[in-house]
Amino acid sequence: MRIEIDVNSEDALYIQLRNQIIMGIATSSIQEGDSLPSVRQMADMIGINMHTVNKAYTVLKQEGFIQLGRRGAIIAIDQNRLQELENVKAQLRVVLAKASCKNIGREEIHELVDEIYEDYK
Repeated sequence: MRIEIDVNSEDALYIQLRNQIIMGIATSSIQEGDSLPSVRQMADMIGINMHTVNKAYTVLKQEGFIQLGRRGAIIAIDQNRLQELENVKAQLRVVLAKASCKNIGREEIHELVDEIYEDYK
């Protein structure tokens, strides 16, 4: 899995790392049961602080994407689908409200969703 961090991005480094790992899971470049590099290895690999990697891994654990244990970070998708559906719904409310404020219509949103979703099949 290739991780690229943009130090000029508005997104925090740990959020960028988290997002890229989630994208890797969604596109099947990393799968259930795969191990992630250790915190130290990941930090060295992408050139960021170990504490930043640790924070990303902690967030991923809290969100149900990985398990942390003696063997390190392992991809383990949380099976609580109904809870995740509620989380996605809450996030979509905000995204759709922003779109509505910018006069982006339902059809445009549907086209964007279809376009983006194709990347995950």
